[in-house]
Amino acid sequence: MEMIQDIIGNFGFPIAITIYLLVRFEKKIAELTSAIATLKENINTKL
Repeated sequence: MEMIQDIIGNFGFPIAITIYLLVRFEKKIAELTSAIATLKENINTKL
């Protein structure tokens, strides 16, 4: 039981930070994908 507590104590914070960053980056990537699609449509319309 003590070993499990040590593992959670050692790896819990890095895992939480990783999940937080992945969620934030996922939103940014979705916004960038949308912006690129809009840009592509605008370029194709003008050609």
